[in-house]
Amino acid sequence: MPLIFLNGGAMRGGPLHHLLDGSPLVSVTTTAPHYRFYSVGDSCPALSPVAHGGTEVHGEVYDVPMDVLRDKLLPAEPPELELGVIELADGSSSLAMVLRRPYTSYTRLIDITEHGSWAEYRKTKEAA
Repeated sequence: MPLIFLNGGAMRGGPLHHLLDGSPLVSVTTTAPHYRFYSVGDSCPALSPVAHGGTEVHGEVYDVPMDVLRDKLLPAEPPELELGVIELADGSSSLAMVLRRPYTSYTRLIDITEHGSWAEYRKTKEAA
């Protein structure tokens, strides 16, 4: 089964976690520091690989059956994201949802790299 790094609504306690259909949590970790992190229309996060100026992004890695990935998780993703392969902090690779390249949506992107996690960014929105 493929490992997938999740950093938004499908994480534990999130509104989309049920889509994992009981898939086991493998680890709580971060990406390697090679990513910018964006809020897509303030509805979901997106990773974008960069050569310079990236940071580590917090998330969870799950062992997801291919049919769950195909039938439940991927159909729930917005069109601004696509399935990609990222580098985790330990140097290993994982599937993840990344910002579609090239970005062709009219949905506003907000750079939230400084927050390093979707939950931390959402806390700032709630406090405002």
